[in-house]
Amino acid sequence: MERGCAVPGPDEADEPPGPVVYDAHWRGERRTAIGVAALLLAMLLGVDAGAGRLTVVRGLVWTGLAVLLFVVLLPPLVSAAPGRLSSRGLFTRRTVRTDRLISVRWVDGVAQRLVLRDDDGHRVEVDPNVLVRNPALWRRFDRDARGSLERGLLLCGAIAIAQLAGRVGARGTDQSVSPGETRPVS
Repeated sequence: MERGCAVPGPDEADEPPGPVVYDAHWRGERRTAIGVAALLLAMLLGVDAGAGRLTVVRGLVWTGLAVLLFVVLLPPLVSAAPGRLSSRGLFTRRTVRTDRLISVRWVDGVAQRLVLRDDDGHRVEVDPNVLVRNPALWRRFDRDARGSLERGLLLCGAIAIAQLAGRVGARGTDQSVSPGETRPVS
């Protein structure tokens, strides 16, 4: 039996040391996507069975439709490590070096996105609400993005980061009371 040491792959060799921070709300969103897809499948199968029209082919079509809905509803898992931000979808994983950002810009459309680009040409699109809802992700991203700005790498995006920081700050200072929460009267 031959012994050897494992040589890390290109992704593993580039991984910076330090803890990885994940989107804390992703598991709940995944459960919601599964639940909605399962509910749709159950309703379609139930209606077809109740009408006496359920066949194997129709069952497969309804199952395919439910799987497609799950794929559409499942958000990417966003994670951050020192110097990196990753977005892992069902079939893809994109990583950008946040300590070497050259561009941060807003993209409007059906859903607003923040597009990050590093000096290696890597690109990641992130839902800005993920950063707003996750203070640990925001702090890690903000620290690295400020470093890129201070080093003169970030040529386009200081305004976008400031706008996002405003959204994070506005959420952190929100004094509204959520349902079920009580606050002492001062």
